[in-house]
Amino acid sequence: MDIRQLDALLAIAEHKTFSKAARSLHTVQSNVSKHVARLEQELGTRLVDRDAATLTEEGEAVVARARRIRAETDAIPLDMAAMRNDISGVTRLGTIDSTARWLIPKLLPALEAQYPNVRLEVLTATTTSLLPQVVRGHLHTAVVNLPIGDPDICSKELFAEDRLLIAPPDHPLATKSAVTPTELSCYDLLLPPAGTTFRDEIDSELKNQGVMLTTRVEIDGMRMIATLVQTGFGAAILPATAAPDSNGPCRRIPITGLLQRSVGMIFSRRIAPSAVTRAVHEVITEVVTTHGYEQPGVYPS
Repeated sequence: MDIRQLDALLAIAEHKTFSKAARSLHTVQSNVSKHVARLEQELGTRLVDRDAATLTEEGEAVVARARRIRAETDAIPLDMAAMRNDISGVTRLGTIDSTARWLIPKLLPALEAQYPNVRLEVLTATTTSLLPQVVRGHLHTAVVNLPIGDPDICSKELFAEDRLLIAPPDHPLATKSAVTPTELSCYDLLLPPAGTTFRDEIDSELKNQGVMLTTRVEIDGMRMIATLVQTGFGAAILPATAAPDSNGPCRRIPITGLLQRSVGMIFSRRIAPSAVTRAVHEVITEVVTTHGYEQPGVYPS
């Protein structure tokens, strides 16, 4: 089995066609076809359905292992450099936007000071979007909403943070010093959609209290929800780090009887993190420990 054969199959899985796969590998389509055909011959099974331009069930199984193999081979030179006290290379970090707003501006200079030869690629997205990218190895690690139930994922909590009601100044709840879940149920709220970790945890907690929330609109994006609150469209439940600044017109109101949200780092259980990724983990932990308490409503682990 040749690593070029696995690369060809991975490129097809990523780009969906032989021609696009060839362009991504800077080669010609015939070479990609040849590598895949030889791999199929060696394994004695069809890996790609040429008519539908999709992977077969066997192809998906090979791709899952090929991603782990490729991640390990990519990590070898990084680990060898680390053994020479030269931690250098690229690592890809995903992070939820609410945490990225305060973590990344502090992480980048800290990382540059400690590991000047490490280059960080950052992707901001939702936990729902980041999780499969860590599983597939597209991201080396991610900072997301916990808990994560995927058996292929390991996690480490970084901090807990309050969940708050954020209300425009003319909202009926804006004068409250704190609100109860029962009071929240009397109003239509702006919330992330069902199926997101943040929303599902809230619904589960309140269901145990016999409370059900109603939504005015569901939006999969904390920043957009915060913007709508600031324009006066409605009130929302947000994590403390996604809430507008307390110096603005919107009110940040504690919610009694609602647990804090947990945020942490995740990485693949099947792919050992490289020295570069471990260095980034280390610096993220240091930054959260040092600067987390500067963020209102954040409590480092």
